[in-house]
Amino acid sequence: MATVLLEDEATRVRHGANPKTAPERLRELATDASVKVRATLAMNPAAPADTNRLLADDPDERVRVLLAKKLAGLTQGLLDAAQSRMREQALEILTQLVTDEAVRVRSAIADAVKDLPDAPKALILALARDPAVMVAEPVILFSPMLTSEDLLALVAAAPSPGTVVAVASRPAIDERVADAVAASANAAAIHALLGNPSAQIREAALDALVAASAEHTEWQEPLVHRPVLPPRAARALSEIVASHLLRTLAARTDLDAALAQHLKERLAVTEPPAPVDGTTEMALAEARRLARSGLLSEQALLAAVRRGEAHMISALLAVAADVPLDVVDRAASLRSAKGLVSLVWQADFTMRAGVAVQGVLGLLPPGEALSSGPGGGFPLSVDEMRWQIALLSREGQR
Repeated sequence: MATVLLEDEATRVRHGANPKTAPERLRELATDASVKVRATLAMNPAAPADTNRLLADDPDERVRVLLAKKLAGLTQGLLDAAQSRMREQALEILTQLVTDEAVRVRSAIADAVKDLPDAPKALILALARDPAVMVAEPVILFSPMLTSEDLLALVAAAPSPGTVVAVASRPAIDERVADAVAASANAAAIHALLGNPSAQIREAALDALVAASAEHTEWQEPLVHRPVLPPRAARALSEIVASHLLRTLAARTDLDAALAQHLKERLAVTEPPAPVDGTTEMALAEARRLARSGLLSEQALLAAVRRGEAHMISALLAVAADVPLDVVDRAASLRSAKGLVSLVWQADFTMRAGVAVQGVLGLLPPGEALSSGPGGGFPLSVDEMRWQIALLSREGQR
């Protein structure tokens, strides 16, 4: 040990990194005062088992992380019969590190062994059962060692809610596992299951989840996008989804003819048709017709935004805000973010429409457009918005 103390840190680091350093010397360096020396040693593939055992108890988490990564890599590289003893020793120390109090250490092991086809089953199960999601999730998602029975057990005795979410997100889970997730009452896991395109979900289970999505509205979007949506589920879903999802549902090519026609008719009532051309007169006439029918809504405005119809957007905004069309056109030509947002406010729309109108009518880039205020509200005061509209109106009278 005296020689160790006389050597500078750089020399000790070189010794710790060198695979040809004598085993006795490596063991000495495992208790070196320098974290840098011990960390370098932890990455040395030639470090003997007793040295690795010392490093497994190192007080510095970073050293243990590096050791875990090295040992996990060694377990897949030492497959020769002559090296089986070295592999056993590496696995023994890894098994110890799987119980390490530091999540980073356990996570490093999980990341290294998550997709190995020959990883020790006990090690994989220990990682999958870890209460820390960042440890369990990679193994649950990708390990080929886990069977359907293992996944069912994880759902039944989940160490954390995130465990079930990870199982639900695993590619190609079978119907039994999907049933278990659906019955888990874990809303986030069910959302993940519905968003997993390769998950095999029984038709009866899907019907039940569609019915439950009336309360869990966050499930409706992944349901609408399921690769396979049986007729009964599609019809039930069409009765409860929001209008923007109804359009997505209606666009599916696998609907039966009767339902497809029914959705087309419903959308024709709820979504205003586009004008035959983009003239100002036709746009204003259409906007007034919608107002008389009670259909001039923010949804109608946003539909025009999606179609990129500037004439229609201006007309809808002018009629809804009860201002002359030239007031809207003036705000657009001046590229007045405040003016456009104020008109949206007067139209009794939300700032969601305000952001959209600034981009399409004002051609304002995100850096120049006004963003939503606290809670998604308007960023200007009521008095300022009234003043903006009055200013735009006075400008037109000059």
